[in-house]
Formats: sequence, C-alpha cells, structure tokens
Amino acid sequence: MPIKVGIPRTLLYYYYFPMWKVFFEALGAEVVLSPPSTKRLLAEGLKNAVDEVCLPIKLTFGHVLDLAAKADLIFLPRIVSIEKKEYICPKFLGLPDMIRNLKGLPPLIDVNVNMYRNKSGAYIAAQEAGRFITSNHFKIWNAYRQARKVQKKYFRLLQLGLMPSEAMAVMEDRVRNEHLPEPQDINVVLIGHPYNIYDSYISMNIIKRLRSMGATVLTAEHVPEKIYKKCAACLPKKLFWTLGQHMIGAALYYLNRHDVSGMVHVAAFGCGPDSMTGDLIERYARAAGMPFLNLTIDEHTGEAGIVTRLEAFLDMVMWKKAIII
Repeated sequence: MPIKVGIPRTLLYYYYFPMWKVFFEALGAEVVLSPPSTKRLLAEGLKNAVDEVCLPIKLTFGHVLDLAAKADLIFLPRIVSIEKKEYICPKFLGLPDMIRNLKGLPPLIDVNVNMYRNKSGAYIAAQEAGRFITSNHFKIWNAYRQARKVQKKYFRLLQLGLMPSEAMAVMEDRVRNEHLPEPQDINVVLIGHPYNIYDSYISMNIIKRLRSMGATVLTAEHVPEKIYKKCAACLPKKLFWTLGQHMIGAALYYLNRHDVSGMVHVAAFGCGPDSMTGDLIERYARAAGMPFLNLTIDEHTGEAGIVTRLEAFLDMVMWKKAIII
C-alpha cells in the first residue's frame, strides 16, 4: 500500500497544488486532498484554533482535522519565503506549530520553505519532504523536476485567464481544452489573497456570482509576474510581503486598462498586511475614478449582505458605463 499524503485544500493550495501532487505521486505516494470548504469544516476549525488568527487559518484547522483519519502524513510546510528578499505572512510560519497541538493527527511534513536568500530553498524543502517517502536522492530530484515543469504549465493556464479550479481541470484532463468564459459587457477586477477569493465557501461564491450578474472576472493571478512586479515597483518603497506586492502590482496594472469597469477587494478580518495593501489599492482606485468595493470576510459574514453589496456595486458600474457611453 502506498503512503497516503494528505494536503489541505486551503492557503497556498491554490498556487501550488499541481506541483505538490505530481511531486508526491512521482515518489510513489498517494495524495489525499481534503474536500471543498463547508460549514462543518469551518466549525471544526473555529473550535480548535485560537481566536486571534484570521479566517483562512481557522479554516485550515478544519481541513487538517478532516485529513487526520484519511492520511498517513499531512503536508503542512512552514512557508517563510517564496521569493528572494521577500516574506510570506508570519502566520504561515507558526501554522505547523499551532496544528501540532491538535490531538490524533498523523506526523506532519512541516519542512521549511525559505527562498529569501536564493531559489535553491525550494529544492532543499523538496529534498526534506521527499525523505518522508523515500531515501533515493535521484528519485526525489526527478520528482522535483517533474513538479516544476507541471507548475509552469499551471501558471501559464492561470495567466490565460482561467481560475485555479478551471486550470486544474485542464491539467487533470477533466476538460478537453482551455475554455475561457464568454466575454461580458463589463470587466470586474477581483483582488484578494487566493485562499480568500477562490474558496467558494468563505468567499460566498463571489466569482460565480459576479459572472452570473454579467461580469467578466479578472484576478491578480491572470497577470504575468514581470508585469505585476514592474507595476509594483512604481510604489515609493518596495513591499516585502510577496502576496501583498502581487495584489498591488496587479491592481495598478488593471487600473491602467481602459476596458476595466470596476474593482472589488476582498480581505479577511484581522489580516494585518491586508489592512495596509487594501487601503493602498483603494486610494489608487479612487484617484483613478474606478468604482471600488471593499469586502471584509470572517466567520460571521452573511451571504445576503455580500450579495446586496455586489448588486449595488454592479449597478454603480453599469450606471457609470452608461454615462461614459
């Protein structure tokens, strides 16, 4: 029987799951993924997480607990940095230690992912993770090469305009082609951390709702790295939060596009970096005359309130579009 490696469907799953899946499967392991977020998973997370952490971290507790009886190992890397001279949210650093206090969990693959000084930090982490499955160094190296190749294809699909779930469906041959949604009359930019906007439960299905209301949804993940980094470089001082820099750079890029009709920013309540980046994005959007909506989500957020605000926002967008025409 192959070793079962559990991966929570939260946090940077939306960036790196195709790579992680290929890596562990190439080593002979079976990847077990937690189910899509639900009220039950969030309730389990709220019961076991400390109150001070943000909603995505609380939700991760629920996903990990769901994997406890399904996996031999749980992959929960300690992510320090994924870009040179930049950092990830500090809660990502402490997450494995917080999770480890839960009872009844299998061993954690809590390797350090630290690329602050150089890119080799990714391979060092892969080596350490691979040793949980095999001692064959060549097999680990080959699995890492396969994983990196798959990851490049996945990012290319995102930059073509697909959402993570759509890109993963293409990667797994669940759909036949890279089908993009039909263009709509209005383009709305949705800015936020991937684990906030792509999780259909905590985001109240915001992407699907915007599409059903007649909008084409654009996100930061659709912007190539060179472009958003160039736009982010226009700031007076470089941001050392990787995800914050990504969001602000993408927002500035979209604000210079004449075909963009409005912008929605989604943040989790209690997120320190988002309180700064969200305010910056709003200031630039207001200065550009762009209709802007700021949504803050937590475990108490009601679906009806989100829908009402989205409807009002799109009414404002359509009103402005009609005046310009």
